[in-house]
Order: sequence, then C-alpha cells, then structure tokens
Amino acid sequence: MKKSLLVLVAFLGAFSLLAQTNKTLPAAKVKTMEGQTLDVQELGKTGKITVISFWATWCSPCKKELDAIKDYYEEWQEAYGMELVAISVDDSRTAAKIPAMVAQKGWAYRILHDFNKEFQQAANVASVPYTLLLDQTGRVVYEHTGYAPGDELELEERMKELKK
Repeated sequence: MKKSLLVLVAFLGAFSLLAQTNKTLPAAKVKTMEGQTLDVQELGKTGKITVISFWATWCSPCKKELDAIKDYYEEWQEAYGMELVAISVDDSRTAAKIPAMVAQKGWAYRILHDFNKEFQQAANVASVPYTLLLDQTGRVVYEHTGYAPGDELELEERMKELKK
C-alpha cells in the first residue's frame, strides 16, 4: 500500500511539473519604447527560442543578469536562433530612466515596458529578475527567479536542448 502511494505521489509530482512547463504566455499588454501597445502572446509566435527577462532600473541583480547575457547574446542568436525580450516593470517614476540605461549599457535586446504590471501579474511574477524561456512554438519550458553568476550558462543549456 505504501509503495502504491509513493508511486502515485511521484506520478502526480511529475505531472504537476510537466503542467507547469507546458504553459503559454497569458493575455496581457505591454508598451514598446515608442509607446505602441503590444500583446505579449505575440512574443511566442516568432518561431524563435525566446527569452523573456523581467527587470527594473532599480534592480541590481536584474542589471547584472542582462549584462552577463550581453556577453553571450550575439553568439546565442547565431547558435540558437533566439531573441531576448527585456520587460521592464518600472513604475511611472522610474520608467523615464529606461532608454538612457539601455543605451548606456549597450543592451541590444528588444525592450518593452509593462507599464501597468498587467503582464507581471498575469504571469504570477512576484519579484525580479525573473526569466522565462519559450520554445519555438511559444510554450514556456523554463522559469527562473533571481540571478547568481552562472545562471546564464544554465539558460544556455536549456536553449541547447531546444535546438536539438
């Protein structure tokens, strides 16, 4: 009886994990740096591996993560046919700093602004940095909270798996 219960618990745990990694992006609107509205579900329809990084100008770990990825970005684009979309969750007081920071950092990423935190809330993102990895069909296959040096290498390993 105990063995059956353990098997059931293990199965349900694996099923739960599978369900978490087979989700798609929620319906939500963000703004481009030019002020145009974009439905985030469009981000998963490019046919590319897509990394979505939630960040803010006031978040040191966010900036460290995006700086670390910058060192690999061109190589990753070539090797994996990927795109990184950096979604700022800055409020109206700090949003004005976004363009200058992006220019100063030299980030060649697509930068969007979750101006009313609609995407952040719909995706259940409690804190930044928060990273989503989408496969070529737009399914979320990996999620990661926080940043520590080397996390970008784990992200690359996940992209390698998707490229196979």
